[in-house]
This record gives sequence, structure tokens and C-alpha cells, in this order.
Amino acid sequence: MKATILGAANAWHVEVLIKAFAERNVSVNVLRTRDLKALINDDLISVNEADLGDVILVRSLPGGSLEQVIFRVDLLHVLEEVKGARVINSPDALEKTVDKMYATALLSKAGLRVPETCVTERYDDAMAAFAELGGDVVVKPVFGSEGRGMTRVSDPETAHRVFMALNQYRYVYYLQRFIPHGNRDIRTFVVNGSVIAAMERLSYDWRCNVALGAQASLLVPDENLIDLSLKAADAVGAFYAGVDILPSEEGELYLLEVNGIPGWRGLQQVAKPDIASTIVEALLGLNP
Repeated sequence: MKATILGAANAWHVEVLIKAFAERNVSVNVLRTRDLKALINDDLISVNEADLGDVILVRSLPGGSLEQVIFRVDLLHVLEEVKGARVINSPDALEKTVDKMYATALLSKAGLRVPETCVTERYDDAMAAFAELGGDVVVKPVFGSEGRGMTRVSDPETAHRVFMALNQYRYVYYLQRFIPHGNRDIRTFVVNGSVIAAMERLSYDWRCNVALGAQASLLVPDENLIDLSLKAADAVGAFYAGVDILPSEEGELYLLEVNGIPGWRGLQQVAKPDIASTIVEALLGLNP
């Protein structure tokens, strides 16, 4: 068997995945997503000259111009639909998870509690939504991860300045009602229909990302957390995913995000299972 990892060869996640594949006698190519190219000649369609293998694991889907992003995702569709490769996560799942608005709508449709959200292109609509959402909101980039680019806005003057800046650069406004949560949240890790690990993250401020300095501790998820996590991953069609859950101070659980290219370096520091090996075994069909 042969596999390809789309990502940077010196990235930690790629290195541990290469090791996990090698331990199971699977040869691995590593390519950057932007190095893929399609060759079409009559009925002959190929992506790059070399055989990319049976499994393609996407570890990076970099940003770029609109054309570049669409091209990269379309190449994944060609690999899956035309070449018959198994792409993980699938391009369909990636399209859903990289877009916070799309993912939030799908989570809500699945009956999962999400923070009240408004997404708009208009400054006036954003200011009106700020008031309607209680005058305390989290403004997020529609595309983004690890908490970067998020801003909490809790007074009208700051809202005006932030929204005018976003308007100047033609960004979309993504606003969610701020949920008091004691500066803690939960990340669960789903692989092939099972929650394999979970952690609680405690931060010095309202953002609970390990990449921003939050402290992680092992969490044994109860049946409710497991059920929410599996429903969230299923709602976006993810084979493996990081699911972010926000426990409010009132005891309610809110689904914040499903990450279709999840990192697990922080989780691995507190979790018992070898996460890279679990992913690879699931990909190879070795899990019971």
C-alpha cells in the first residue's frame, strides 16, 4: 500500500504520521498542496506524474487567492471522484469545516446547540446584530484556526471601529453571542466514529486555544460529550476531526467548531493513545 500526505515534510504532525505509516510497512509521499497539478489529455486525467497512492491524507490546505483555493479543493475532488483515491478528510468535509458559517449551519441543522450567530457583509447589519446579540460578541474570521483573528467586542464604540476596519478590507462579519464559560472549553478527538481522546483547556482569558497559551488536562468524556462529538463529526462528514465544545457557566454545552484538519500536539501531551497511529490504523482498516 502507498499513501501521500499533503503538508510540509518538516511539520510535527507530518513527521509522526510518516512514522506511524512506516511502522505498518506503508510507503509515504509528502507533497505540499500547492505543488499538485492536473494533467488532462483526451480521456487521460492525472494529478502529478507520480502515483499518489491509495490514501491521501490532507494535513494542509493553505489559503491564497479565490482561484488558488478553489483549484486546490477541486484537485482533491478529482483525486477522489476521478482517480478513485481515498482522500481524508474528503474535499466535501473540508469545504464544510473550513467555512465557519457553513459548519455552524450544519451543526444547528443536526440539532446541536451552537451560540447564536449572525453572518453578514453589511456594516449596518453587523451593528444591528451586535445589539441583538446582547452587546457582547465574538467576531471571528470565516476562515481561520487556533483562535487567531478572533476578537471579543463588548461596547458599541469598539464595535464601530472593528466593523469599519473589516468593512474597509471587504471581510465578512461573523458574529457570535459571547457565552460566559469560565475561560475553559473541551476538545474531543474523533476518529472513524469513535472519540479516542479528550482534553479540557483552561486559559487566562476567554480564548482557550493551546496555541495561544491555554493549559490542557486529560478529560474522560462522558456519554453526553461522546454523543455530541460523534454527531458533530457526522454533521460535516469528517472521518477524523477535532470537536470544540464550550460548557457555559449555566451548564449548557455549545458546539463551537469541527476542525477537519485538526492538530493534536497539545492533546497528545495529555492523552494516552498514540493519536497518529490510531488515525493510520483507522485509515488502513485495522481497527475492529
